Amino acid sequence: MMRPLLRSRLPLVAAPMAGGPSTVALARAVSSAGAFPFLAGGNTTADALGAEIEEARRLDADFGVNLFALPPRPIDEAAFTAYAAELAEEAAALGVTLEPAPRTDDDSFDEKLELLTRSPVPVVSFTFALPLPEHVAALQAVRSTVLASVTTPQEARAAAEIGVDGLVVQGPDAGGHSATHDPSRTPAPISTPELVRQVVTAVDLPVIGAGGVDGPVAVHRILAAGAQGVAVGTLLLRTDEAGTSPTHRAALADASFTSTSLTRAFTGRSARSLHNAFLERHDASAPTGYPAIHHLTRELRRAADRAGDADRLHLWAGTGWRHAPEGSAADVIRWLAKGV
Repeated sequence: MMRPLLRSRLPLVAAPMAGGPSTVALARAVSSAGAFPFLAGGNTTADALGAEIEEARRLDADFGVNLFALPPRPIDEAAFTAYAAELAEEAAALGVTLEPAPRTDDDSFDEKLELLTRSPVPVVSFTFALPLPEHVAALQAVRSTVLASVTTPQEARAAAEIGVDGLVVQGPDAGGHSATHDPSRTPAPISTPELVRQVVTAVDLPVIGAGGVDGPVAVHRILAAGAQGVAVGTLLLRTDEAGTSPTHRAALADASFTSTSLTRAFTGRSARSLHNAFLERHDASAPTGYPAIHHLTRELRRAADRAGDADRLHLWAGTGWRHAPEGSAADVIRWLAKGV
């Protein structure tokens, strides 16, 4: 029998949601109900992450930190320029000027890794790509459990080869960015339970299933497929403790949004959002290129958020968004625990 991957009373995990929704208050609420909380280390500075970690240490419970692994990738500059020109009218409508040159970075990866080896946390997970084997070994040397996010059995095998302790198996129904290691790939439709079954057959590692969790039945099915735990994100977006913006919160409850779609329109990497007008206008022409497209549209999206313009905002949401309740995150965890 495999050793337990995470230490929590329930096999439920609060997924890391970068950009605001994941907060220490959210971690405290889900932890109090018996779930395992994650902090989102992506799209923030190492200093800000360090401050969150120090606050989270006062939870008196284990927690994890998620990092973006972003190996350098070239971007088609002609495609970038054409997309920037296409978005100029959208930006002008919000009083924003787009930067004409592509900007790329590694999300301060080395700084954050140094932070986590100097000031260890119980669990560190990686998404978007795999870290180097020496990164995994360095974290394990300070007694952190290391997880890698995967979206196919092939990615799972590659993750096993670098020595990680476990996997987060993300199905394509998950909200926000896909964890696919190939940013040009749009994940093919597959249920999370079926993907979990494929991965546990392919590798001898404990896994957490993520994506399409819309209630206790989904939790039960993912666990029955062989997962040790189930990660939930979208169902926490409207809770009191989440840092979800008012515009995003309102959209999740707005009956005029009727579906979600995977799109590169907002960031240059496949991500599931409520299907809005920006996605409708630009999905077909959006190039692959994270983080360059993310940086290109960032101020536009921030302005849309401030203006309450949900039709120009990235509205990350999984397929179960209709079931996301208001109220305490602890109550959401207690509800989902019925499927354990």
